[in-house]
Order: sequence, then C-alpha cells, then structure tokens
Amino acid sequence: MGAATKLAFAVFLISCSSGAILGRTETQECVFYNMSWEKERTNRSGIEPCYGEKDKRRHCFATWKNSSGTVEVLKQGCWLDDVNCYDSNECVERKESPDVFFCCCEGNMCNERFMHSPDPQAVQGKSTTHSQRTATSNPYPQNPQLFNTLLYSLVPIMGIAAIVLFSFWMYRHHKLAYPPVLVPTQDSGPTPPSPLLGQKPLQLLEVKARGRFGCVWKAQLLNEYVAVKIFPLQNKQSWQNEYDIYSLSGMKHENILHFIGAEKRGSHLDVELWLITTYHERGSLTDYLKANVVSWNELCHIAQTLARGVAYLHEDIPGLKDGHKPAVAHRDIKSKNVLLKTNLTACVADLGLALKFEAGKSAGETHGQVGTRRYMAPEVLEGAINFQRDAFLRIDMYAVGLVLWELAARCTAADGPVDEYMLPFEEEVGQHPSLEDMQDVVVHKKLRPTLRECWQKHAGLAMLCETIEECWDHEAEARCRRAVWRSASFRCSGRPASSRPRRSPSSPWSPTQTSRPKSPAYDGCSQRERGQGRNR
Repeated sequence: MGAATKLAFAVFLISCSSGAILGRTETQECVFYNMSWEKERTNRSGIEPCYGEKDKRRHCFATWKNSSGTVEVLKQGCWLDDVNCYDSNECVERKESPDVFFCCCEGNMCNERFMHSPDPQAVQGKSTTHSQRTATSNPYPQNPQLFNTLLYSLVPIMGIAAIVLFSFWMYRHHKLAYPPVLVPTQDSGPTPPSPLLGQKPLQLLEVKARGRFGCVWKAQLLNEYVAVKIFPLQNKQSWQNEYDIYSLSGMKHENILHFIGAEKRGSHLDVELWLITTYHERGSLTDYLKANVVSWNELCHIAQTLARGVAYLHEDIPGLKDGHKPAVAHRDIKSKNVLLKTNLTACVADLGLALKFEAGKSAGETHGQVGTRRYMAPEVLEGAINFQRDAFLRIDMYAVGLVLWELAARCTAADGPVDEYMLPFEEEVGQHPSLEDMQDVVVHKKLRPTLRECWQKHAGLAMLCETIEECWDHEAEARCRRAVWRSASFRCSGRPASSRPRRSPSSPWSPTQTSRPKSPAYDGCSQRERGQGRNR
C-alpha cells in the first residue's frame, strides 16, 4: 500500500468518525412509565427530561415482560451513558429470549416504541455479504511480497498470544496470593434470591471504596443510586456471611445499613459476588471527619444514632412479626464501617465478620483474633478471648469507645483548638501498625487515646468522656453495655454532667426505661463489676 493510499484511507476514517460524532442525535427527553409507581411514590407516566454531565451521552430505555404474547411494560425513562446504546435510533432488544426485555436508544422519545428482534441469521448474512462484497470489489490484483504477508499475519497472532500468556500468569499470581482455605472447591449453595433486582437493570458507575474483602461501587438501579459491594470468589465466605446476617429476622432498622439484594455475576472462575445496599452520598464517618469538624449537636446526633444501631444489633428480640431476632456481634466496628446519611444519621455497615447467637445453638467455627488491629480490644490482641456471646459484645463496646473518641476529637464545642483528624492510636503507632505494635501499646502499656483537659470543662463532653472510658476499660467484664445505652438515650441539655442523675452499677433497670434491653439475661455488667470498682 503506497503512501498516498494510506493518507487517503486515514482521511476517510477521520471523515467518517467526525461525521458520526457531529451527526449523532442528542437525547433531551424520554417517555416515562413506572409500573410500581404507587410503591415507589412516583408519577405513573409522562415525559421525563434527561439530565447528566456535559461529556456524557444520554439515552432512553424500556423494560418489559412478554407473558404468553401479552406485553407488560415495567419501566421507561432516561438512561445514563452506555456504549450499547450509541447511535441506535430504535429501542430494540437483541437477546434471544430474556426473562425481562431491555432496550435503549438515542433520540428524543425514542423509547415510545420498542421491539424484540434478535434475528442473528440476518446479522450473520449481512456480515457474510459485506465480506464477499469487499473481497470482489477490489479491481487491483493483490500480489504482496512474502515478507509483508508474514509480517501482517504473524504479528497480531503473536501479540494476542503474549496477552493471553500474561493474563494467565496474572491470574495464577493473584490466585496464589490468597490462602487456599478461602477458595471454595465447590458451590456451597444456591444463589441467594434477589427479587428486587430480577426485573431491574443495574449499572455500575464508579468505585467509591476498596477494602480487604472487595470494592464498593456507586451504581444506578433504574432511577435511584445504590451501593454494590463486589467480592472476588476467594472471599465468598465473607459475602455469604454478610448475606446471612442481613437475612436474619428483624434486621431492618434505621441505624443498620439497608440491604437490597445479593447476586452472583459471571460463571466458573470469573464469578463475582455482589451485595447491593442503600447508597449514602456522605460516605463513612472516617471520610466525613477528615473533611469536616462537628458541632456539639451534630456530635450528639451521630453518637446517639450509632449507639442505637449497635445496641439494636446486640439485642435478642423474640416475638417479631418475621420471627426471632438473635443477638449479633459485629466484630469489626470502626469509623470506616459507620456510614452517614444526608442528615448525619449514622448506620452500621459491613457485617462480613459478624456472628449471630441463637439460643441452644453454637456460634459456629470462628477465630477470635479478627477485625482491624487498631480497634482490637486488649483480650483480642492477647488471644485470650472467651468464646461466649457476652465476650464478643464487650469487644464491640471497646471499639465503640474509640469511635466516640474520634467524634470528640473533631468537635468544636470545647474552648481548645480542634486538631486535624487522626485515627485512634495514630500518635503512638502510626497509620499501619503491626499486631505487636498494638499489643505493646494497648495490652502492656495500657494506653488509650488522650482525653483532652479542655473537654472536661464542657458539661456534655465531660459526660461523653465518662462514657468513652466505660467503653474501653481494660477489663472486659468491666465494660458495661449500659454505657452505649446511655449514649443512645442521652440528650444535649445544658445541665452540667455532675447534676444529671447517675445510676449506680448495681441498680436495676427501671421497668419504665424506654431504652431497656429486651433481653434481661445480659446488661453487660458482671457480678465482678458490681462487687468492686473498675480499674481505669
């Protein structure tokens, strides 16, 4: 091929692509319909204006079912930038026989009409005809040199082979990086049901966070944003455990992250395990405190709602409409696993390590030394945990104390300066402590994060400091679960801490107390604590 021919071919390609870009149809509005309009509190039908970022393309979509020839429309409306919809003026489903039909297109109101047209033979025939036309339309005889023929033939093949070998090496390297015991040798059970997702298309938008068990995506489920936590196959145990905990009776609570569904995507070694929950734009408490300080009222609201979530998780509640809610220990409470709603209401998230405790049943195989090292209680760091329900709940209480300290450290209520955000023990062990570092600081030296002197001069912060000290007491049996109940029922009054009524450790719960645990068998205070003072 001569230089002039190459130049002409390049100009032709640029002209075609420019014409396609300039000539594409801009989508500004779409037909809107929602079969579940009453439940989701939207309009039933109408015209929906499409909004989005300037550099993103907008489309229309439609979803429907076909039951014995009867078409039942599920949803119609605007759709985000999707390469599968580019330059399609008609809304056509190309799949052979899906359970739920879905199509998207470009152009105003292009989803007003939609159709199902798989027609693979026509597509194949068109491709074959085009190939034949291309082969016979060249008037010049092709007499390439042998070297050029080999070069053009072998280089792409060698490139593809190199990519395949590199991909296989990466897969083997990644697979061997995980402990063999975590890789399931066979499917341990059926895919968890996800009825809310079966009829709705789910579109991943951007990665918001990465953790030890997977990454969290912001995604769009029709007209609302959701969070999708994606686990690799090696972490199936954590995904399955989190799904099982969310599926327990009575797990719907304002201060526990709302669970939507779970799915398996892909097949064989390419399986991804998805967990879909409500999306909260403010993100985690860690991220919020890094960028913001909090007022006294904001601290109270976050602390109260966090305490209510943990307290409800710990409760054993019989007699609910959907069954008996067992007590659940979180085992990885930290500010990163506390999400904030728009109004700064806290909700507890990430139940991958959680344990449930049902009467007469074992908690199952577990390992005591789990969680985030920085938030591990002294008995966990020592490996001397008692594998009973109360012991696990007290471990959670220790971590709650550290999270409350993070809140106090970023509060503007005290007269002193507010420092930059720091994690608990960051001054002592830095950002990436080893297990030995935490054992030395927490177990041997018995240190805790500093409770600043200026906090004691503020009535509310002084009471919060007392609650924090009760939570992170070195002796596990001295950690009274009433501390978290007290912070859950605490109100931001102006009365000094010393003038508020105090309940002695030995006093029983009042029958009229609204925040009384519903399981009287455990209030977190042992006989040992009632008989002697706590060792601070």
